Formats: sequence, structure tokens, C-alpha cells
Amino acid sequence: MQKRKLGQQLEVSALGLGCMGMSFFYGAAQNPTEMTKLLRAAVDRGVTFFDTAEVYGPYTNEELVGQALVSAC
Repeated sequence: MQKRKLGQQLEVSALGLGCMGMSFFYGAAQNPTEMTKLLRAAVDRGVTFFDTAEVYGPYTNEELVGQALVSAC
């Protein structure tokens, strides 16, 4: 996976994973187990940039991503 620098020191994957559709922003929330599998697959492939925001459901999205990433490390 290619990397890109953000700012002076932070390095992230050239490809990122948008996480808006994982929570209930577009309608019903997706299956958390399936979204965890998706996030782990992205990590396994070298993705280190995950786009999320609290507007996708107050902290729901961040918690899902955080739980998946903690268990992937």
C-alpha cells in the first residue's frame, strides 16, 4: 500500500475507507459484525486512513471503528 504524508509527520495509506455508511446516516445501521469484518479486511490490506465524523450518529461510528481497530491490532 502506498503512503502519503499528512502534515509534517503523520503518514497514512494512499487509499482510505469512508465509514459514513456503516452507521445509520443513510438509513438503517449496517450489521456491526459485518462492518467489523470489513474494517479488519481493510487493515489487513494496509489501510490506515479511516474517514469518520460524529455527524454519522453521535459517536456510534467512531465506537464501531475503534472497537474493530483495537481488536485488529
